[in-house]
Amino acid sequence: MEFISERVSVDTPAAGGISVVVGNRLPPRQLVLLIGWLAAWTFCGAAFAYELAQDLNKEMRLTLAIMLAFWLYFEVRILRVVLWRTKGFELWRLQGGELTIKDSLFRFGKANRYFVANIQRFGLLNIDKASWKWQMSDSFWTRGAEQLGFEYQGRKVAFGRGLTEAEAKALARELASALRQERKAGA
Repeated sequence: MEFISERVSVDTPAAGGISVVVGNRLPPRQLVLLIGWLAAWTFCGAAFAYELAQDLNKEMRLTLAIMLAFWLYFEVRILRVVLWRTKGFELWRLQGGELTIKDSLFRFGKANRYFVANIQRFGLLNIDKASWKWQMSDSFWTRGAEQLGFEYQGRKVAFGRGLTEAEAKALARELASALRQERKAGA
């Protein structure tokens, strides 16, 4: 097993293929900030729910109910990010003519399979890293932006959440080489 960084490992079994595990852990300071944000958000929601239970006029109850609906949406979103950043992994396996990509949370998640023969234009995604959209999607309070991608039967597939530029380049080289070998083996 080879480690590209402390959170990215690559295994090339003797039977052929390649397996990659990408952990999505944050530095301790950022993790404390993220969990603190979740705790504060939860406290605010509890305060709103308490107020909603009080004897209020109709307009105030409606306003609080709408606010709680928005609060719940963002509570679920930040909870998913905290769980992903503490227990989530991205798993990739290239073997037997298939590339399997799975976002694993507590070992659960849907594995998407792609036939190697149908994968086209594999490589780093062309992203403007100075754009506002990139800055927001690659922030620590999100699940992370995808760095790698390919075209599969006319649609774009992106993966490699939260990878640094060095990790993404190293993984792109490894996977491109493994894809070439799988194509040769299948031909």
